[in-house]
Amino acid sequence: MIDAHIHLDWYEPNDQQLLINSLKIDGMIAVSSDLASCQRVWQLAQTYPFVYPAFGWHPEQDLPSAREIDNIIQTIDQRFQDIVAIGEVGLPYYKKRKEASLDVTPYHAILERFVQAAQKYDLPIVLHAVYEDASVICDLLEKYKVKKAHFHWFKGDKATMERMINNQYLISITPDCWYEEEIQSIIKQYPLEFIMAETDGPWEFEEPFQNQMTHPNMIMDVLKKIAEIKQLSFDKVRQQVYANTTNFYQLKNSLNRFV
Repeated sequence: MIDAHIHLDWYEPNDQQLLINSLKIDGMIAVSSDLASCQRVWQLAQTYPFVYPAFGWHPEQDLPSAREIDNIIQTIDQRFQDIVAIGEVGLPYYKKRKEASLDVTPYHAILERFVQAAQKYDLPIVLHAVYEDASVICDLLEKYKVKKAHFHWFKGDKATMERMINNQYLISITPDCWYEEEIQSIIKQYPLEFIMAETDGPWEFEEPFQNQMTHPNMIMDVLKKIAEIKQLSFDKVRQQVYANTTNFYQLKNSLNRFV
């Protein structure tokens, strides 16, 4: 089993070590949020063979300097053979709602540079694309003919979902599937062969996960809920989701590192 999306470098050092020491899954896709984050994730990947690095810039923050984005792109240029994806990248859905006057044009320009890099190196791209932003990002992916797209913690309308399914874009499901009807509905509609499981840690969850540190092992619970909703066996869901993740991120040749 693979946690398809986690901000491993955001954990406090003690929590990070506790997480690593108690890991019961095969690996984690560790996404980055800025240049310093790319550097931290890279170091984690050099230390732990079960950490798979992705480089990007998270959109739910103030605009960076042009130099920072240039440096992230340059880092991708240097490490494209060693990273598994570009991400996390996308558009600032939540920031737009907090700042009504926010000019999103520069965010679109930054995202386009990362989409171009994904196209250039044929790398998967990990997307923060919530509700109406998902459709906008689909336009950009189609423009550059980027096919390896992962919409993490996806939320959106049925028309966009159908478009994503037709394009064979993958989504990933978080532990909130245990209590969010919207996510449960998405699980029902989205084909299992295009679904992965993630925690988005250290984001904290509610109800059965209340007051718990978000841990990659929680994807076991995600798979159980997917199996329940789709009325399939746990083993079938686990095997399919594992295959989806390892194939999408081209991990199969790397998993022998866990032995």
